[in-house]
Parts: sequence; structure tokens; C-alpha cells
Amino acid sequence: MLGVNNLVSDGIAARPKDCNERLNSLRPNWSRSSGLAMLFVMLAAIASAAPHAEPTVEELKAKVSSANTGEKAKLCTQIAEKQLGETAKLYASDDVEKAQTALSDVVTFSELARDYSIQSRKHEKQIEISVRAMTRKLNDLMHSLSHTDQEPVKNALQRLERVRDDLLTAMFPKGAK
Repeated sequence: MLGVNNLVSDGIAARPKDCNERLNSLRPNWSRSSGLAMLFVMLAAIASAAPHAEPTVEELKAKVSSANTGEKAKLCTQIAEKQLGETAKLYASDDVEKAQTALSDVVTFSELARDYSIQSRKHEKQIEISVRAMTRKLNDLMHSLSHTDQEPVKNALQRLERVRDDLLTAMFPKGAK
């Protein structure tokens, strides 16, 4: 037994401890620098995930004039969607005149989006889907209005249906295979 204890205390069992201490002393302190790097990555992720301010309708309208044709179609669709939300709010607050102005913007910018999309042959499908969703929302809005306030919304619905028909015709022309 005396020999076994001498082996353990003289180096065999103590040797890995000595090696680990030497390795740790030679290795740079990665835990501190990796912790700082991780902190910066997390801060960057939080900063990028922070909600950005949505552009206003006026800002989007200003961008339309300087954008290329394909981007004009997307911008016009965004304007129409924002104005539709504003139309619903204005009708809910019984501000019919302002609501009808916003409603005319919805139709005008939807038609512009159709024209730019067909001209550039880009974003036709996405714009058609957006116009279809706006049509559904307008239809729901129309059923919540009094009979006298429904007429401008009916006209807007007819014009939006024409926009959808034009987009579908452009995407799927008759007789083309």
C-alpha cells in the first residue's frame, strides 16, 4: 500500500491537475471576451427588433415621385391600405366628409398601383391580393354604414373590382398558352 500512495502523491494522480493548470494559464480568457461579444450581439438584436416608426401617408406620397415604376406600385398600395384604415376610423367617428376624401384616395392609389404594376410587370399578384383584401374590408364597412352613406362606398367597391379584374387580365391573358 505504501507504494500506491507514493504513486498517487508523486505524480500519477496529481499530474492531470498540473497539466490543466498549465493549459488554463496559457489559454486566453475567452469567457470574458465572449461574454462582451454576446452582450453586443444581444444589444444589436434588440435595437434592430425595436419598432420602427411607420411612414406616414405624406411621406409615402413623397417617395412615389422618386421611386422606379415597380416600387411606385408597392408604395401606392401601401398608401391605399393606410387610407382605408383612416377611412374606417373617420366613418366610425361620423366624419363623413373626411372619410369620403380618404375613400377617394384609396381608389385613386389602388388604380395607380394597378397602372404601375401592369406597366412594370412587377408585383401584380401582391397588389391583386391587397386590393382583394381592401375590397373585403370596404364591403364590411359598407354594411356598417347607414343607407345614405353607403353610395360612395359602393362606387369605390365597383372601381376596386375593376382594378382587380384588370390585374387578373394582365396576369392571365385570354388565349395565351
